[in-house]
Amino acid sequence: MSKLSLFLALVACTCVRAQDTLDLSLSDAIQRGLDNNFQIRIAESQLAVAQNNDDYALTQKYPTITVGLSPGVGYRNQSNPASIVVQSTTTSYSVAPIVQLNWVLFNGGRIAINKERLETLADLSKGQLQLQIENTVQDIIDAYYTAVVQREQIEVRRRVLALSRDRIEYQQVRREFGQGGTFDELQARDAYLSDSTNLVVQQVNYANAVRNLLQLLGEETLDRPVDLTTELTYEETAYDPADLEARLLASNRNLQNLLINRDLAALQTRLIETERAPTFGIGASTSYDIGVQTGTQTFEFGGDQPGREQELPGIAARTLAGNVGFTASYLLFDGGNRRVRIQSARLEEITAQLDYQSAQQQLRTALQNTTALYANQTRIIGITQELIENAERNLEIAEERFSGGTINSFDYRQIQLNYANAEFQLLDALLNLKQTETELLRVTGQIIR
Repeated sequence: MSKLSLFLALVACTCVRAQDTLDLSLSDAIQRGLDNNFQIRIAESQLAVAQNNDDYALTQKYPTITVGLSPGVGYRNQSNPASIVVQSTTTSYSVAPIVQLNWVLFNGGRIAINKERLETLADLSKGQLQLQIENTVQDIIDAYYTAVVQREQIEVRRRVLALSRDRIEYQQVRREFGQGGTFDELQARDAYLSDSTNLVVQQVNYANAVRNLLQLLGEETLDRPVDLTTELTYEETAYDPADLEARLLASNRNLQNLLINRDLAALQTRLIETERAPTFGIGASTSYDIGVQTGTQTFEFGGDQPGREQELPGIAARTLAGNVGFTASYLLFDGGNRRVRIQSARLEEITAQLDYQSAQQQLRTALQNTTALYANQTRIIGITQELIENAERNLEIAEERFSGGTINSFDYRQIQLNYANAEFQLLDALLNLKQTETELLRVTGQIIR
């Protein structure tokens, strides 16, 4: 190794050590995701809005009180020879505060229905948050174990690479003693270089898997070193299909949200139907008007008497007024608009019910398929474990025979690859089983316990 390469390697090692490694178990990853995931935070914000809107203040239950003020300035210049006041120049100043009250006493029960609708919307937002949490937990579990499998595949690649390295050294020793040739050594080096490339690619795959996991957790630093401390283990669970289906119908979040949508459609129908009832209310207002006029007026009384000019005294005129009224109204005819909207609302109710029934049927079918898949995958794991045991034994025998010269390098290489493929098959089978189990828990509402 050159001095420059050694220096760069030391710098890289120093940088890795300088950045703290994150020890991350599966439970820690789930907790971090629930705290930081942006989609969950958005759903929480939407829930806060819906809960804030769940208030009688938005249902017209309470009266409205309006306060107003109307100041004004006016100017008037009047000339009328036929009047005693032949000339008048005035400026008026006025201010008129007013208070108005309007209160709907009855509108067909719309207040209660609106309040129930706001409560239902808050429940729907809560259900959407719960659904987002369940989906996020499932994504985190899948991403976590995917990264674990990618890491374990690195170890398999390293073991295969070590075997290839031993094979090169063995061929070099044979060549030194005149028992092997350059061709055999080149074949061993080709296998070693191929395994080295596979190891580098696998390391990149692992880095990408960790980066995807950190992104789901809402981490800002996506290249942070991570130590995944939860192992991917095989624990077969006997699931009862009838129990799973009962849990699906009772706890599946998608179905629960569709039921809430059905309730909202029914409330919308009831809300429109309230328009058939009359509306009663009261209204009251009071005002206090203050007006002041300033200016001059010229009086003429006829005959030989001269005209006399007089200034207005600027005295304020005050007027207090108030009224209370009762209102009653009924929509007698609207061209059939109300009838059409009620019919459309009832059709929306039917559509919401059909959406629920369709989703229920689809989820029951998907649950049965997933349950069957889980059972098949457990059998595949058992077969794959036997395959690994056979591949390990076969590899041991092949090493002995290869050393004894009874098999050639091509056969030995194929047995070596069979061993690696068996390891990969087991890891993939374990990951598939874990993902299937996670899906079973999610659709039956058991993923968050």
